[in-house]
Amino acid sequence: MTKLDSTGASTSGEAPRKFRWPAFTIVAIAIIAFFAGGFGGSFQGKLAEVQKNDNAAYLSSTAESTVVTNESSKFLTVETIPGFVLFHRDSALTDQDKAAIAQAREDIATVEGVDAEGMSQPQYSEDGTTASIFVPLVAKENGTAVAGDVLATTEQEVLTAAENAAGGLEVLPAGPGGLLVAFIDAFAGLDGALLGAALLVVVLILLVVYRSPVLWFFPLFSALLALGMASMVIYFLAKAEVLTLTGQSQGILFVLVIGAGTDYALLLISRYREELHFYPSRFDAMAKAWRESAPAITASAVTVILGLLCLTFSELNSNKSLGPVAAIGIVCTYLVMMSFLPVALATAGRWVFWPRKPRVDEAADLTTHGLWGKIAAQVGSKDRPFWIGTTVLLAALFLVGIGSLKTEGLTSSESFTNRPDAVVGQELYDSKFDPGAGAPAVILTNAAQTQAVIDAVSAVDGVSKEPGAVCPQVDVEKLSALVKANPEAVASAAAGQTGCPPDFLTAAPIDGRMVVNATLADSYDSPEALATVERLRETVHAVPGADGLVGGGTATTLDVQTASVHDRNLIIPIVLVVIFLVLAVLLRALLAPVILIATVVLSFAATLGVCGFFFTHVFHFANADPAFPLFAFVFLVALGIDYNIFLMTRVREETQEHGTRSGVLRGLAVTGGVITSAGVVLAATFAVLGVLPLVFLAEVGFAVAFGVLLDTIIVRSILVPALSHDIGKKIWWPSDLAKAKD
Repeated sequence: MTKLDSTGASTSGEAPRKFRWPAFTIVAIAIIAFFAGGFGGSFQGKLAEVQKNDNAAYLSSTAESTVVTNESSKFLTVETIPGFVLFHRDSALTDQDKAAIAQAREDIATVEGVDAEGMSQPQYSEDGTTASIFVPLVAKENGTAVAGDVLATTEQEVLTAAENAAGGLEVLPAGPGGLLVAFIDAFAGLDGALLGAALLVVVLILLVVYRSPVLWFFPLFSALLALGMASMVIYFLAKAEVLTLTGQSQGILFVLVIGAGTDYALLLISRYREELHFYPSRFDAMAKAWRESAPAITASAVTVILGLLCLTFSELNSNKSLGPVAAIGIVCTYLVMMSFLPVALATAGRWVFWPRKPRVDEAADLTTHGLWGKIAAQVGSKDRPFWIGTTVLLAALFLVGIGSLKTEGLTSSESFTNRPDAVVGQELYDSKFDPGAGAPAVILTNAAQTQAVIDAVSAVDGVSKEPGAVCPQVDVEKLSALVKANPEAVASAAAGQTGCPPDFLTAAPIDGRMVVNATLADSYDSPEALATVERLRETVHAVPGADGLVGGGTATTLDVQTASVHDRNLIIPIVLVVIFLVLAVLLRALLAPVILIATVVLSFAATLGVCGFFFTHVFHFANADPAFPLFAFVFLVALGIDYNIFLMTRVREETQEHGTRSGVLRGLAVTGGVITSAGVVLAATFAVLGVLPLVFLAEVGFAVAFGVLLDTIIVRSILVPALSHDIGKKIWWPSDLAKAKD
């Protein structure tokens, strides 16, 4: 490279090189990004309005439980989420307590959003210490779904009404309704605690990396603009129901944009600082830095975007929409980091690097000096022992814990890292009452076979054997009219010898179909209940002429878990093929992409092993979600391959002038510091997911954080360069570089 003296004159007698870049286009995009990101920032707080966090919203329309939900809704004018309010004291409830509980029931019935007609009278536990009132929350009315924040408000008003009437009794929520609201409340911290923690972590790391009190502001402000732009786009798409936004997707979006945006910024700023040593004009320096960084950053963004879009092949709507949600975040991040950030930095000038402002012709040769120059020399001198040793290490990490990794799923109570009131209430309910009450299996059958289905279902192991456990659906309007006309007669008239309502209270068939409710013997989302639903489906499907289907909350959870396994087995191979094609085009080779993908997959396997050990023996999580391996794979492989892209694009650039083996060492020396910094930033931002009290996000955050550090420190720093150095020029096969000097 031609160097310049402090005046800008060429030390070799040549005129300084100038680089033209598409200035007008980039400036125009930068202006648009600034205003779109600034305006879009107001939509971050609105994303909660369009979230869907119930299992039913995750499933496709063809899932059996979804079909049952859609058909059974014809029998109801109002669709509800079952829930309970519990009243408890350590000693037996007194008559005064029972009067207060009766008053609480009347007060709860007046709360907007409660299906008062579906509420039950207080039920008392056998030991007399606990009372339960069934309080269904309106989830959908006249085909319109109730927003999550409205459900949360209703639940809070219900508990407030109960507490005001109950005096000194302990009041707790329970059931699917209470637990769903607990999830909604947990996600309420997304735009507060999560984003704040992520930003604080990034600021601290950038202060250490740049050692400048000013420079950190530019990448962080750019990332916030990207997040604002992405939030605006996603809000309108979710509101129009083009995609499904879940709390998990929103949490991942926040950390992904902050982390990936900072990574891109680190790569661009590092190259910009390097070029400022050779160009007196900061605009020329940025032009060169932009041109040299653009291929790696573009390839990285394209790889992540395509990897995420592979999730659209999912059966689960939550996975299917996570892909576009996260991909939109990466697109917005790429646009801002490649337009607004370089324009802002070049306009601001060299002072942003204060107190270590780069000056012309004062750059050290990073390929031979400094820490990473020494590391590169060591890797080159002992390449084979290094790559064999790191491979053995990664294999050992996989073996040490993979047997402890359990992905059978989490119950709602096990899904929290803390103990919200709904979890405490659910545990109390399960210990005092029939745990399967309130969330029955919902069975659709042809009306002519209703009794045959009831008989078959009643004999299934895991279905409650109490009277009235398996009954046709009640017509709520008829029952409500009976209650209003003659309350005293309800107890004797509403149930026959079997415990089921008499025929005149049963819902009439619709389109020749009938609904049967079956109370399970176990808590609705327990492994035992899931196994019962599997047996129910086998039984109901076998009833001749019934065309039976089984749905309900437990069946929905089962279908989600089944779809998660299907998605994992389908999407992982697709992601690998897509990433291979991107790398083959970028590196113009076939052997190098195979090696890079193999190393990242090995790193992923090692991460799973470590996760299995930590989840079970350190964090004591009950289990992992079936979707965990897929989420971990997509983010680790798509993001982990980034660092190999950053390394190998520079290696290829150096190879063209210095040969493969020298190019590998020079590329490692030059990129070592910035890629390590980028890995630390991304790992730290994903680790921040642990701020939210949800096991699944804590597991994903730990896996991505550990895996990214493993990729950055072991795979990219030692395994890939050592293996590439050992193989030599053949790594570029079949391109011309495979025939060039080594």
